[in-house]
Amino acid sequence: MGARKRERAEKTKEERKDLYIARLRNCPTSPRKMRLVADLIRGKDVMKASNILQFTKKEAALRMQKLLISALYNYQEKSGEKWENSDLFVKEVYVDSGRMLKRIQPAPQGRAHRIRKRSNHVTLILDSENAAVKIETEA
Repeated sequence: MGARKRERAEKTKEERKDLYIARLRNCPTSPRKMRLVADLIRGKDVMKASNILQFTKKEAALRMQKLLISALYNYQEKSGEKWENSDLFVKEVYVDSGRMLKRIQPAPQGRAHRIRKRSNHVTLILDSENAAVKIETEA
């Protein structure tokens, strides 16, 4: 590995040290439906986001709630503190398109329609409000 690449990798690693990430890969829901749920919790406090997901009637909300819980446990594992005591909020949530299963649906008169079963990848990033305030005061 070259020196510039190594320095860039170290810089990226240092920046991500204070972020707490959880990823959900190949979730069998269309990205459009998952983005509707992701938009509900983006930028919200963790407890508020959990309550929103708990009372949302969409199926994608259950998957997103599991992902949020996973990110909270990642925080506990990485920092060694209880997540209840910290001021965590959902910094970023983004939904990318995953693999697409292509199926055939029989149609009238010997024809066939293509069915695309979509999936998505969700990335949820938590951050502490204390860290966010500290960074703003330094700048």
